[in-house]
Amino acid sequence: MLTALEAPDFLQAVTLLHTHELRLSDIEAGKTDKQVRPVSVKRADVLQLPLSAWQKYADSVEKGFQLAGRFLRKESFYHRRELPYSTQIIPLAAVMAQLGNRWLEPRIYDKLSRWFWCGVLGELYGGAVESRMANDYEELLAWFEDDRAIPRTVRDATFHPDRFYTLRSRLSAAYKGLNVLFLRQGAQDWFWKAGIKELESDNISLDIHHIFPQIWCQQQGIPKERYDCILNKTPISFKANRKIGGEPPSSYLQRIQNEEQVQLSDEEMDSLLTSHALNPTLLRNDDFEAFIEDRRIRLSKLIEGVTGKAVSQVTEGGEYEYRDDLEESMG
Repeated sequence: MLTALEAPDFLQAVTLLHTHELRLSDIEAGKTDKQVRPVSVKRADVLQLPLSAWQKYADSVEKGFQLAGRFLRKESFYHRRELPYSTQIIPLAAVMAQLGNRWLEPRIYDKLSRWFWCGVLGELYGGAVESRMANDYEELLAWFEDDRAIPRTVRDATFHPDRFYTLRSRLSAAYKGLNVLFLRQGAQDWFWKAGIKELESDNISLDIHHIFPQIWCQQQGIPKERYDCILNKTPISFKANRKIGGEPPSSYLQRIQNEEQVQLSDEEMDSLLTSHALNPTLLRNDDFEAFIEDRRIRLSKLIEGVTGKAVSQVTEGGEYEYRDDLEESMG
């Protein structure tokens, strides 16, 4: 369950609210610079948390985690195993404790969503992140009131196109994030008449499928770093994956379509492929290199759509160019 709490996470969220209160008190008292205590979730501050702070904030923080769970479900995260970072949920819950039902206001929700995806796809919540948690908590609250006060997690987030070729493990944060983006845009299974999200919710076995099978790629002399990356992968049912084998897409797609219990037209099959951000024509032509380039552009657009940050694109000269217009339009 996404609402299940762990004691250290809960304590850190309470500490965020308590240290924020202390900071505001110092500012109100006229203190400046280093006299003003910072918002913090450092171990020392957690250990010094007074009982009175726990009594004051525990109920609202519990509610904050519940609201964080609702937010995550709206963003299409349904299981704890799907979460890219558990640490990012701590400032989210603390912010929710302050917002209450205001989190559903469109302008606030859009900012929360953008911040969350910048943290995930910018891979900013790995390792030691106590400072980032404290900064994000305080900066998100400011951003809700002032469009110019963009949190540093939003400013810092970048996704370099080379990262597509090193995302191979479903355990990495950006991989998990992209996988959820496939699901929420309505990715459909290639055998069962159901969406991948629906199958996952029903605990039906899913596989991470190599769109161009590994055996075929090896036979064509395609390097592993090209065929074993997320650009050549997508989630489908165990049943569909077993129908593929080591043949190229032009062969296995037709075989799936002609299955006695499937019987799909080319147009119907192409619609299923498109739901996974795939180009049906390039697949049916077995054009691996053109497919990889096309998929990189399609996934870049998915990333841009949720982060509001431009993903650089490769020019013919092999250099990267950035879309400044996207970030300007997102404020």
